[in-house]
Amino acid sequence: MRSWLKILIPLGVLVGLVVAGYGPAIRYLNARGRPHYRTADVSQGDLSLEVNTTGVVKPVLSVEVGSFVSGPILALYADFNEKVMQNQLLAKVDPRLYAANVDRDQATLATRLADVERAEALLQQAKNNESRALALRKEGEDYISDQELDQFIFNRKSLEAQLDVARAAVRQADASLANSKANLEYTNILAPVDGLVIDRKIDEGQTLAAQFQTPQLFIVAPDLEQEVYIHASIDEAEIGLIQDAKERDQPVEFTVDAHPERLFHGSIRQIRLSSTTTQNVVTYPVVVSAANGDQLLLPGMTANLSFKIEERNDVLRVPNSALRFYPPDSKWVREGDRPLLEGGTSTPGEPANNVSTASEKTAQARERNRRHVWIQEGEFLRAVEVTTGLSDHRFTEIVAGDLKAGQKLVIGVSTGKPPT
Repeated sequence: MRSWLKILIPLGVLVGLVVAGYGPAIRYLNARGRPHYRTADVSQGDLSLEVNTTGVVKPVLSVEVGSFVSGPILALYADFNEKVMQNQLLAKVDPRLYAANVDRDQATLATRLADVERAEALLQQAKNNESRALALRKEGEDYISDQELDQFIFNRKSLEAQLDVARAAVRQADASLANSKANLEYTNILAPVDGLVIDRKIDEGQTLAAQFQTPQLFIVAPDLEQEVYIHASIDEAEIGLIQDAKERDQPVEFTVDAHPERLFHGSIRQIRLSSTTTQNVVTYPVVVSAANGDQLLLPGMTANLSFKIEERNDVLRVPNSALRFYPPDSKWVREGDRPLLEGGTSTPGEPANNVSTASEKTAQARERNRRHVWIQEGEFLRAVEVTTGLSDHRFTEIVAGDLKAGQKLVIGVSTGKPPT
């Protein structure tokens, strides 16, 4: 009997230890196999939707000053960054050839005027002769024959025509003289507007050849010290947001690398219709106007633009990572929410692969604000349907849904070692 007791007592103790450790062991193994999640809090705060891009600072207007005539540059009277006034002399082209043309055309005009005077004198003489012949004819037909009378009449008509030719030659000579005088005036390169010389492309002594193409001598930017434009390209997917911002007169903030500590402000001046397609990406030019009273913004600078689309204050918001999270395995999801993962029901807000028609795509777009977030309840995850609103690069507004500030949402699976 004692020998049996000696065997049964240790066996019973062993069985008791196994039974006592079975529950904790199972719980430990389940804990080892169950995923551990990273979480983030639902918060209350502000949201601002912005479209970020880069642009180039340019003058409001760039006036290119060229030359209509050819010749060597005798002198320059304006340099880089110099402020000039309208009709101010900027450069001088050698005028000798053009002055000689003026003298030649003046002499030609004087010759043509003398021809007019000579034609007028001959015409007057022919008229007098014709009058005498007609008077004699009245006294008697035998005093002058019909042939002689015709000579007087047609001589007068011929001289009248010669006088018209001489007068036309005067007008032609006068036009040539005006053309030569204009060319002579074009040797003075004048500023067409008030502004700053932002570029000079000619040096003293250089020869212009305007007969081939109009040479560019200066670029003058009017009102550069008051206002500049920033030219940006906006993707077609975001141009609708820019249109809404322009209608609401939303501000634009930007910085430049030359003054990183300075925040500049502007407004949307123009959304141009001249689209550009690069590698199947369509962009539209957008022009932003900004004040430049301190002249810190120089042409050619790169501006980092932020278009303010919309702002919301003190709203319920969730991290964007919570909206992107998708449970990796349905066995850790509450049974009622498993159809969301098993393909029976597509997640609201996610694009469906079978959407093909325009009406279906439109309907899907209307539903894109219906999303799901996940919270942990015990060992399982529970889906919470929410309706989203404004979104920025970090948070998204919650318009409707069973969420409260401070509540923890699952945003990912932890890759670290699970707790023991």
